[in-house]
Amino acid sequence: MFKHSVTPGHAKSEDQHRHEICVAGRWMYERDFIVACEGNLSVRLGPDRILTTPTCMNKGHLRPGDLVVTDLGGRQISGEKKFSSELAMHLLFYRMRPDVYAVCHAHPPTATGFAVAGRGLDQALLPEVIIGLCQIPLVRYGTPGTPELSAALEPFVSHYDAMLLANHGAVTCAPDLLTAFFRMETIEHAAKVTLAAEMAGTPELLSGREVAKLMAARSRYFVEAPPGGGAELPITSDSVETKDEPVTLTRSELDALIDEAVRKDRARR
Repeated sequence: MFKHSVTPGHAKSEDQHRHEICVAGRWMYERDFIVACEGNLSVRLGPDRILTTPTCMNKGHLRPGDLVVTDLGGRQISGEKKFSSELAMHLLFYRMRPDVYAVCHAHPPTATGFAVAGRGLDQALLPEVIIGLCQIPLVRYGTPGTPELSAALEPFVSHYDAMLLANHGAVTCAPDLLTAFFRMETIEHAAKVTLAAEMAGTPELLSGREVAKLMAARSRYFVEAPPGGGAELPITSDSVETKDEPVTLTRSELDALIDEAVRKDRARR
């Protein structure tokens, strides 16, 4: 194992998880995803044990002994430091998603700029983003470190692996820490490309047909969709082209659309 590496997979000793959280924290700090004492990371050690970063410490300068172990109820089991006030957000993922073994929260500047502007990264622009994450929705604002944030996140957790948090930052989840970090990198990269495209001209969105082909290709890249199955597809050129045109529906077509909206709403609850 390299001193400054994070390896794929989750089957590791607690000592290795401690080391790798510190490495990932340095990566986030070096890439300007966080400053000062921002951000937090966690991994699932067992059915009721979560290893997480402490509060009020720069995540780029952590040592393995600084980390804290809690249970799924948020009770501290070990560690001299205090856990982050945003631990509840991490625990929400672990309780709702048995497939999740790592959570990464940061404030990457370009992506956070979109979140502050009230925009998700929900356009069909980059094949890699569509295959890997489908889209990156915007979660409504909730005060950090309070139940408001978890309440805002809850409808999305089962359906998405990466989300923007309005006026706050971004959060990702994954089967291991390396993938959670990569997903955070992908969020910031997608935001930078989107911003550059809008500065250069009018971004050309992919069509619904192209998005369907990319979604069908996910299995070839070993991408597993979140278990909820309620993720919205990204906005395509088809939807943009027709958004300002008047639409006429029969009563049966309208009823079908309402039924579909109700189904998706129930899937999110």
